[in-house]
Amino acid sequence: MIYVDSRKKSEKTLAARYPNAKILDVTSKATTSLVKLSPFYPHSKIPVPFSDGMMAESVEGIWQGLKVFEGADVDKSVFENKTMKNLKRTVRKFGKPLGHRKGFLGKELLSYIDARIEIYLPTYLWVLENKVGSILEKLKDAAIHQDIVLLDYETNCDVLNYKKPLSHAFLVKSFVDGNYPKASELYKQFNNQNGEKKENTQVELKNDNRTIRKKIDPNQNTLF
Repeated sequence: MIYVDSRKKSEKTLAARYPNAKILDVTSKATTSLVKLSPFYPHSKIPVPFSDGMMAESVEGIWQGLKVFEGADVDKSVFENKTMKNLKRTVRKFGKPLGHRKGFLGKELLSYIDARIEIYLPTYLWVLENKVGSILEKLKDAAIHQDIVLLDYETNCDVLNYKKPLSHAFLVKSFVDGNYPKASELYKQFNNQNGEKKENTQVELKNDNRTIRKKIDPNQNTLF
């Protein structure tokens, strides 16, 4: 069984909660090959969604580079950052976030949830499928024989919870377990959860090449 928990917890706390489990750090601070599971890791030649063959060094570089703020548009230099440092583009520096551009030259801005589903999830999935296969095989085999705990700075395992950053450790667990989040299922779930909320506003969302009407919280773009 694979679990996700916080890297901020002490070894004593984790050992008490998961007796006999193997504790694995999968953050950018990991000192083993598991660091390659971090979205910050520069795998190189990662396709930038909706961007006509453009490549980037890391998943985080794509996520940050496609952000649009009041004071700044997309930033190609973030795609090219190989250092695992200075990738974050913040509200403090650039002002109010407006969304993620759907492609480097795209005209459409995606809401936070749309960007998570249409940019972050498929980009990280591409890395899991193309860059870290041997690591995932070892992780899968190990989980057969004992419990595994993946440590992450973020522990939000709900893709639709826009109030907290998503845990990439959760995505690793989902991939190994064979249930990586799918866009069609997420949009269906989102619609079921939010369809009756009168305070939400209507916007268009993309779902498997179909344009559908959904309800979405107008504050979704506030968390970056």
